[in-house]
Amino acid sequence: MLARHQDPIVAIATAPGRGAVGIVRVSGRGLDALVQAVCGRTLKPREATYLPFRDAQGQAIDQGLALYFPGPHSYTGEDVLELQAHGGPVVLQLLLARCLEAGAATDPATGQPNLRGLRVAQPGEFTERAFLNDKIDLAQAEAIADLIDASTEAAARSASRSLTGAFSAEIHGLRDALIHLRMLVEATLDFPEEEIDFLRKADAHGQLSNLQQTLASVMQRARQGALLREGIKVVIAGQPNAGKSSLLNALAGAELAIVTPIAGTTRDKVQQTIQIEGVPLHIIDTAGLRDSEDEVERIGIARAWDEIAGADAVLFLHDLERADAPEYIAGDADIANAMAQKMPKSIPVIDVWNKLDRAPGAAAAAGENARPGVHLSARTGEGLDGLRRLLLEVAGWQSAPEGLYIARARHVEALQAVGAHLQEAADQLQAQGPALDLLAEELRLAQNALSAITGEFSSDDLLGVIFSSFCIGK
Repeated sequence: MLARHQDPIVAIATAPGRGAVGIVRVSGRGLDALVQAVCGRTLKPREATYLPFRDAQGQAIDQGLALYFPGPHSYTGEDVLELQAHGGPVVLQLLLARCLEAGAATDPATGQPNLRGLRVAQPGEFTERAFLNDKIDLAQAEAIADLIDASTEAAARSASRSLTGAFSAEIHGLRDALIHLRMLVEATLDFPEEEIDFLRKADAHGQLSNLQQTLASVMQRARQGALLREGIKVVIAGQPNAGKSSLLNALAGAELAIVTPIAGTTRDKVQQTIQIEGVPLHIIDTAGLRDSEDEVERIGIARAWDEIAGADAVLFLHDLERADAPEYIAGDADIANAMAQKMPKSIPVIDVWNKLDRAPGAAAAAGENARPGVHLSARTGEGLDGLRRLLLEVAGWQSAPEGLYIARARHVEALQAVGAHLQEAADQLQAQGPALDLLAEELRLAQNALSAITGEFSSDDLLGVIFSSFCIGK
């Protein structure tokens, strides 16, 4: 544990701005003198007390509720004081300053500061203390931030399940089974003449196979949970006046982008997050792709290509009204060739044939030579449901299984590493004259990758990255 983790900390724990209630939170060891200085009395543990919060001269800064949670029975595992005041920014800043002042003041009885080293908390430091003091594991700590940041109801419910330990329980189950198998393998290293028979009798192969099957199930749910948290970035691309802005408006259900018959109206990206079955989709409308002499439009087109290159999926929009026009066909072909050169092949492209209401007879003809896609009318909404289903399919979303938990990209990557190590272990076990020391090492690496998810095996750098994304006061 770093030296800074020993410091008492204080912060405003509610969001910036005005509100009915605001909270100032203090965490550390030995808060009795600070409580007496700010509240003017001792507090009963875990009992809300209505009283004035006093400045150094004994004058009331505000009146509100004070709650005291002695460690280890608190959020952080340390002593915690929460001051719930009126939610004005000035009032909360005065309370924060008063806590810092009272912490630095000298206790007449001891001649020492009331709370040595009290400082303003860094982002996520209260939750980091909870993790370091074994109140929660790392996956649960991340779930707190995910619950706060959830953009859909499904994401919030899944984050709540992770916070209660559903995801961690799955990881611990895998870890325990892996530890049991490691014990069997490492025990045989001391008895080389009996090692193969011993592992055969213990059904090491069957245990490893069961581990791989369980891991596959956990990974499938983790991928779904990561989709709920991260969503996918979908870029709408195509020639000018194909209906890109109209499609964005139709998917979002609001007039976000300006729509005119003038080519080149959209010159910069317009973005909106929507949800389909609880999955966030970050839809980006871009400038029409064409050769242009207009400097501003060229900048917009360059930005469009940047967005396309970084997309999770691209909607290549085509205009059914112009589907038979030679110039339009040539323009679409140029865009398709540029996509093939500038985009990673792993990015899926969905052909969307728009303006079905204006050219209903062109749908079949367009579909004959086009890649699998969808025909729709952004103006009337016909075909939009088919596009939504196709987007979920491209994202890899399946019907949300019961009890789905939130997950992050790093969790999925860690599980993939576990799978790779288990496969290496299986290959060693099936080989003629297996090298059990290599088998044991692969199992150890698999366990380390699992433990990185819950924080049992993690670096300080990783913790710094994770908790720095939290809000101050959490």
